[in-house]
Amino acid sequence: MKKWSEEAWEAALPVYERILGHPFVGALAAGTLSEARFRYYIHQDALYLEGYARRLAHIASRLTRREHTEAFLHFALDGIEVERALHATFLQGERPDPGEMGPACLLYTSLLDAQATAPVEVEAAAVLPCFVVYQRVGESILARQRSCTAADGTGNGAAIENPYRSWIETYADPGFAAASDRATQICDALAAEAGAEIRRRMTDIFVRCTRMEWMFWDSAWNLENWKI
Repeated sequence: MKKWSEEAWEAALPVYERILGHPFVGALAAGTLSEARFRYYIHQDALYLEGYARRLAHIASRLTRREHTEAFLHFALDGIEVERALHATFLQGERPDPGEMGPACLLYTSLLDAQATAPVEVEAAAVLPCFVVYQRVGESILARQRSCTAADGTGNGAAIENPYRSWIETYADPGFAAASDRATQICDALAAEAGAEIRRRMTDIFVRCTRMEWMFWDSAWNLENWKI
């Protein structure tokens, strides 16, 4: 029998492939993403991560196994530290105003918040794409850069010159991969003890939140704003 995470990833794979092919991700990998687009993204990301850390802590409070609770509390603390480091680098300490939250960011955070009253297995599955998708995108971008560097024969070009290098390295880091793997393992453990209906809901929310990841980057590429 497949693990739940394997089934969920197969269901979300077409969306993930669209993410890898998105022009925002391509430009980020190439280092050609405009400052305006990245600045929009990092502002929205700061607002998203603030709520995301609280959501991780809420999940921790609902889990019944001590080691699972401790893991999610660590995820919440680590998320805050990552946010501080990235935004100190790219926003020079500036804190975006909550009123700046764009439509895609608001939709995503509202979807996560709405899972607070769902079974904890479903709430945990909802936050998992932010681990798994970012890990895989970061590793994919890093692999592209290494391939380009090897191809041009310099041995040191693309990754060093990319202005978004620290963002890429954050999510391609083995430490982040370990956290992603641990979060996946916990979701698998929860799914193994749940019934078929809960597993179905876990997969549905995992795919829906993977779509939200695509929308998040698409909104930054289009500098999305409120129409009225």
